[in-house]
Amino acid sequence: MTWKEVQAALAAAGFHPGPVDGIPGRATRAAVVRFQRSRGLEPDGIVGPKTLRALGSVTPSKASAIEPPPAWYEIARAKLGLHEQRNNKALLSWLRSDGRTLGDPSRLPWCGDFVETCLALALPDEILPGNPYLARNWLQAGVGLEGPALGAIAVFWRGTRNGTSGHVGFYAGEDESHIHVLGGNQSNAVTIARIHRDRLLGYRWPATRPRPPIRPVLRPAKGTVTTNEA
Repeated sequence: MTWKEVQAALAAAGFHPGPVDGIPGRATRAAVVRFQRSRGLEPDGIVGPKTLRALGSVTPSKASAIEPPPAWYEIARAKLGLHEQRNNKALLSWLRSDGRTLGDPSRLPWCGDFVETCLALALPDEILPGNPYLARNWLQAGVGLEGPALGAIAVFWRGTRNGTSGHVGFYAGEDESHIHVLGGNQSNAVTIARIHRDRLLGYRWPATRPRPPIRPVLRPAKGTVTTNEA
């Protein structure tokens, strides 16, 4: 369910969220809180499964049936918690499992290696960047998306927007100010981290898979915020 759909549902229910523009500002959050109170829900302003059900839009079971996580995202999620030092041997072995790797993740930046391994294992026919270890090269992978979808390749700048350093991972969701990224080399491990949306350079999607509908995944504004991935 997108923020526009949330706002439209709130408006239809009589809880005016301000403009139905897809931007979850203060008016939208206040409308969510008022709606939650009217339905006996915890008034936390978070549009979670209970609030979605109350809005009469999408149930978790329906959402799962319509939009299962893509295979590469599930591969990535299965590696959550692997640490470049504590689990070095297992992590390096997995990064090599697609037939190529940058090298020792405890010594080298491996966010691109992580994304490359997930996609290569899930989509053997997908054409990947010639140098997948440079994060910004992923801006040339697959096809571009105008907005997010679960599992989309998300590319960020690091240092300066016009520099060469960057970070890449998979879109896992968002809150009002940050994008939630499932990726490697985040606090030296595979994690879901929050990166400020101003750092986003673009979303990409594998060319060998149908282009998905643009569908933001709303998440609570909780979790580690990263500003310089390592």
